Amino acid sequence: MIQDISPMKLRNEYRPEKACGPKDTVICVQGGSLLVREGVAEICFPLREELPADASCRYLFSIDERDFYLAESVAELPWYHYLSLRDIRYKLKGPRFLMYAAYTAFHLAVWYRDNKFCGRCGSSTVHSENERALKCPDCGHVIYPRLMPAVIVGVINGDSILMTKYANRPMSFYALIAGFTEIGETLEECVAREVMEEAGLKVKNLRYYKSQPWGSVQDLLMGFYCDVDGDTEIKLERNELKEGRWVPRAEIEGQTDDLSLTNEMMMVFKEGREPGVR
Repeated sequence: MIQDISPMKLRNEYRPEKACGPKDTVICVQGGSLLVREGVAEICFPLREELPADASCRYLFSIDERDFYLAESVAELPWYHYLSLRDIRYKLKGPRFLMYAAYTAFHLAVWYRDNKFCGRCGSSTVHSENERALKCPDCGHVIYPRLMPAVIVGVINGDSILMTKYANRPMSFYALIAGFTEIGETLEECVAREVMEEAGLKVKNLRYYKSQPWGSVQDLLMGFYCDVDGDTEIKLERNELKEGRWVPRAEIEGQTDDLSLTNEMMMVFKEGREPGVR
């Protein structure tokens, strides 16, 4: 998955003593896009020395000894242009640690962008001096990075799994049922609700698989397998899904890369390695 960069390691604690040097990597974000080098097959972000002298660079995190910084509102540079995360994922095939850096940096960039002002009193926020947090100097409100819990669900029917296609997204490949957890709802309740809403199926025997950060929408994804309970007729919510079908293990085809929890769960089922019923 995207976070599987071992033996490299992400260090995401805030380090206020860090200052961006000429050879440090800067991830420039503009709207929903990141600045990457043109004409190369892999991800290449600009170095600080390639940016305008007045560009403001904020420390984000390190991967091993390589530091990453954030710059906003930087115009396109010679040999660089802005690409969406989706285009970076499918047009630039890695390396994986830079893909992980791109998604994680975008997550933080959105958080910084959306919290320039205090939600309580409207004053401008400032960065905490000792932790990854924004604070209001007037009312004292503290804002931490936002994480939105969501589920990925592998619904099993004997030797087949429910595979779906989204109705309004430019994706040609299959995925699994997914959705965000609502206020006051447990993860287990979210699994049952999402499967019922999107496919009209009841489920039982939930078992947890793995989790994954997915920075493009500030998610923390949690994967579950479960069994269909009773009626196996799929009744799609057409506003969400355009296709849904039971796919036998032998017929499962993976996605175009191995970055997502969804793809791993499909392939784990294909190979018969999914968690069993306790």
